[in-house]
Amino acid sequence: MVNPTAKQAQIRDMTELSLMVVAPAGCGKTEALALRVAGILARGQVSSPRRVLVVTFSKKARDNIRERLADYVDARTLREKVTIANLHGLAARIIRSHGNVIGISPDVLMPDSDWVAAECRALRLGYDRTDEVRSVLQRVKLQSLNDDEVLEMIRALGDPIAETIETKRQQERRLTYEDLPRLAELVLQSPWVAEIYNQHFGCVVVDEFQDLTLQQLRMLKSIGSDRITFAGDLAQGIYTFAGAAPSAVHESIRGDSKAQISFAESHRSSPSVLDLVNVLRDQTGGEELVCAKPERWTSGGLGAVQSFADVEKEAEWVSRFARYVLKRAPQHRVGVIARTVGRRRFVDELMRVGDLPWHRWDDPLLDRETAIVTQRILSKLKLEQWESAENPIQYLLSMGDAGTIQDPDASKSLREAMEWAHDELVRGTEIEELRGRVKIGDRSAFTTSPGVHLLSGHAGKGQQFDWVCVVGAEEGVLPFFKAKSSEELAEEARTLSVMISRARHGALVLHAKSVPDNSGRVRGKEESRYSRQLRASPSCLTGADLVSWLSNADWAAIAAS
Repeated sequence: MVNPTAKQAQIRDMTELSLMVVAPAGCGKTEALALRVAGILARGQVSSPRRVLVVTFSKKARDNIRERLADYVDARTLREKVTIANLHGLAARIIRSHGNVIGISPDVLMPDSDWVAAECRALRLGYDRTDEVRSVLQRVKLQSLNDDEVLEMIRALGDPIAETIETKRQQERRLTYEDLPRLAELVLQSPWVAEIYNQHFGCVVVDEFQDLTLQQLRMLKSIGSDRITFAGDLAQGIYTFAGAAPSAVHESIRGDSKAQISFAESHRSSPSVLDLVNVLRDQTGGEELVCAKPERWTSGGLGAVQSFADVEKEAEWVSRFARYVLKRAPQHRVGVIARTVGRRRFVDELMRVGDLPWHRWDDPLLDRETAIVTQRILSKLKLEQWESAENPIQYLLSMGDAGTIQDPDASKSLREAMEWAHDELVRGTEIEELRGRVKIGDRSAFTTSPGVHLLSGHAGKGQQFDWVCVVGAEEGVLPFFKAKSSEELAEEARTLSVMISRARHGALVLHAKSVPDNSGRVRGKEESRYSRQLRASPSCLTGADLVSWLSNADWAAIAAS
């Protein structure tokens, strides 16, 4: 339990149940939501048999808020008066309980894996074609359509593979993760079902509103009506590729909410890091942030932009920077983050042959037995046999004697490992490299380990590092070359803002003037428009000033914080 800040206490004590909380990264949002639920219960605004519904996007976020709530609400009250669910779990619950009102069979198969991806692999679709098929299915299913209407629209779009996969799904009476909110919304269109949920839940608390699709927003409004607390930050809306509509959702919530509270103090980042985040506000739509305790940060922290002639020099500099930091602060974590995994590969290669502790977030973490089997499969795998196999995933599994595994969890773990190996092989990754990337461990220990962490901007959302190096701040990479519309460009700025805001002590935005493409041809690159903007920050360092800061910093104080 912590002493709440003034804003957290205001959120706890707000009696209006229709509330929008604007909470940028590092401002204490999770604690504020836990306090909010505790305050609602303490005031008796939701009393038995009604409950408070808390909705998150992931199991990790669900577990985090449950842990925070346990500090403020006793176990019995938490058990009897609070329901905590992620969005897909909530949708599945609605379908299981009331799917019959729209003709869903009680024995429908609920999703437990990425079935669409598995079907694409079985059809031997390449990476780009798989992405096209998934995009078609996602776009169609974000609309309020029944199964017949879904098939009709897919046919109209003229994608025969998407149609084949959707037809098979319906014939097998199974659901994918994309089907869950679509069908839950249809179920909730029944007035008597919506009333059941309205009566059961006295209010709803929603975490990370900027990640909602409009479909999910409609689903939640059917349940909570005008008794919803939405918490999030438009500046962290970076999931439109998954169907999120951050600007539209933000406008809808802002128009409907009867009260609004905005955080402005960051407890995570140094003043210099926050200065970089604030420079991008015009593009991201975020709040102007201030450091809650500027005196705790040595020299105000570090914000910098640096240019390099080529990607090799950029990667070498990152490696030297990480070595310099970790020698002086061995327990620190240096996040090396890129808009795309491919643009980060030059740093990855240096880490692989160097002696620094490093962790690659793109790879799965396997239990020991699965890792041993995966290593054994990869050690004897012949590419030509894998390429000619009728079902390449099944071929890999057969090499590990998957049919003899009795434990369903172990079987699922091995299948996920083989799907990862398959996808990497399709991308052209060498078998020996894959073997070196098989990691054993648990996620929580992995994400908090000291050393260098290699990840993408989207994977880093919700995480924090002591230092962040953003590599690849070039036009065509960040913003991504496919981003054309104003909203797409705004999301690219948000992606950079999210990457920078992962940092505690310092954030460095780096770019190279020449970058090899996928064929190896070296192409000239212009510095990202966003990187050029960052240079306008009064605290942004570069060149000799950056080196001077690193040389003169009080590393004993930095290492201790």
